[in-house]
Amino acid sequence: MDFLKLKFGMFIHYNMATYVGQQWVDGYPDPSTFDPGGPVDTDAWADAAVSAGMSYAVLTTKHVGGFCLWDSAYTDYSVMHPDCPYQQDLVGQFVKSFTSRGLKVGLYYCWRNPGFDDGEKPDGTFKVLPPECDPDHTSLNEQIDFQKQQIRELVERYPEAFYIWNDALDPRIMPKEDAQAFIRSLRPDMIGSGNWWDWGKKGDRYLDLLISEKRHLPEGNTTPGETCWVLEDGGWFWEEGTSTIAPEKIRDHLNKANSRNANLLLNVGPDKAGRILPSSVGALTQLGAS
Repeated sequence: MDFLKLKFGMFIHYNMATYVGQQWVDGYPDPSTFDPGGPVDTDAWADAAVSAGMSYAVLTTKHVGGFCLWDSAYTDYSVMHPDCPYQQDLVGQFVKSFTSRGLKVGLYYCWRNPGFDDGEKPDGTFKVLPPECDPDHTSLNEQIDFQKQQIRELVERYPEAFYIWNDALDPRIMPKEDAQAFIRSLRPDMIGSGNWWDWGKKGDRYLDLLISEKRHLPEGNTTPGETCWVLEDGGWFWEEGTSTIAPEKIRDHLNKANSRNANLLLNVGPDKAGRILPSSVGALTQLGAS
């Protein structure tokens, strides 16, 4: 598949971070914290993507904090935990909603990079992996094996996925050749991206694509890439008081990304009820009509 023919996609940051008011979750919030108050309307997400003229979407299946949006065999720290009010496979909902409308689906997975312990907070603050693989009592090799098992589980459970968006995956976890072999072992045609931990390296090729966040690839770039931008002016996850960027600015970002051999993956952050902001839905509709 020619990835660049897709041109425009929706990035969906929705997970435990939505509910705790942190872009990076500390520790392990109680599973009851993830409570949208009823079914999340993933059909509405997909309709918003269609209205904007998007071709694919990527959902944060597991982000910092380790909470899983599917019923993983490797952890009960998920939407199916007995204390979680949701009790539905959100990844499955996402896949069904988007594929039923002719959009392709990708799955985001955050790896635990050793760099998470390089900051000001104490080691182990950002768990990233579920309690069954808590970095406080597991080695890096054990963590890598656990993460590979979960990603393989995702691909096997959701064969519609064409793309694994690997966050914080870089040579500090495994050499590029090993990571590429792992992605190909999932399915020979599986596309994999590697978003470097090192900000200075972001935009360099690690797996199949160049990934850039809130900045464009260089003019004249010839390597297939993906530029990630935000539709709302807060973080990647929903925050109280967030406002929506004007659709004209997003159109400019889309045109620039496409002109530099990259798709634009535009992020939306559903709120605590799992709803995309009305202003963002409106902007996407205007964007599609322009």
